[in-house]
Amino acid sequence: MYKFNVLFQPISSLTHVSNSPAKLQEREEFVRESWVKAMEARLVRDELVKCHRLEGVNHLENCRWLSDKYISMLKENKVKGYKKIDF
Repeated sequence: MYKFNVLFQPISSLTHVSNSPAKLQEREEFVRESWVKAMEARLVRDELVKCHRLEGVNHLENCRWLSDKYISMLKENKVKGYKKIDF
């Protein structure tokens, strides 16, 4: 089955570390940057749809660079949370 590596800490130290203003600001900044990258991928997708509609039967040749860019952005620009859970 799954192996969980959980370290238990006293509650007072967990609340102190996780609620510090610097840590909260860092988390918010990380999630914001992740969302910005995801929205950039959405914009590229919208441009790809426009290109497909405008080019018609030639869309495979004329929109290839845009589809390659979109595929690479899908791989790289996923929305990520601030916690990492390893299984």
